[in-house]
Amino acid sequence: MSKREYTEQLEELSRLTGELAHELKNPLSTIKINLKLVSEDLADSNNVPSDAQSNHRLARAVRKIAVIQKELDRLEQILDGFLKYVGKVKLQPADVDVNELVGDMVDFYSPQCYSRSITVRVALYNKPLVCKVDADMLKQIILNLFINAQQAIDAGGELIIKTAAQNQSAVIQISDTGRGIAPEKLAKIFDAFYSSRPQGVGLGLATVKKIIEAHKGSINVDSEPGKGTQFTIKLPLSVTDRG
Repeated sequence: MSKREYTEQLEELSRLTGELAHELKNPLSTIKINLKLVSEDLADSNNVPSDAQSNHRLARAVRKIAVIQKELDRLEQILDGFLKYVGKVKLQPADVDVNELVGDMVDFYSPQCYSRSITVRVALYNKPLVCKVDADMLKQIILNLFINAQQAIDAGGELIIKTAAQNQSAVIQISDTGRGIAPEKLAKIFDAFYSSRPQGVGLGLATVKKIIEAHKGSINVDSEPGKGTQFTIKLPLSVTDRG
């Protein structure tokens, strides 16, 4: 590793650590405030003669505890995502027919779309697309993209899944007819800790990109506000499957 590469890694780690600290600060502040209020409510309830008033204060305390639990869950989600992102990707690759894997994930997720009146359209390549991949990781990536698409689509929209062969690569395209992504947000979509959703952690797509690149593949996104978004994944075909 060159000095420049080492410096760049340190700078990236420093940036990520700062972002992580920022993400943790807000939920920790909420937990601190609510714990203080719960403590006050429970202390006051011991001095209230009315059962009704006592029950009201206890109910408030319970609600605040629920808020604390929600924030703790969010902290756990942030930390889990951070560890996955900064950790080394350990693949367990095997020859997998991408067509078959994508088809299985479509069958698995389609009921979620149908329950929201979303039409699923599928067009798989007419020959096997065999790639050396970690099947479990690729399934998680596809599921992540399905969920993102579904969240962007209003009732009556479409989720479109296609596979193809192109220049010794298997191509997976996942498109939606949803709200689309503004150009200024599109440039940041694969950045760690960037999320367009209020409760989003912002590590899902960053981790997806990292895993795809660990497979020597690539992922790109095209989007137009009001019309939809398309993710394109390219993975190297196994040597025996290249023509």
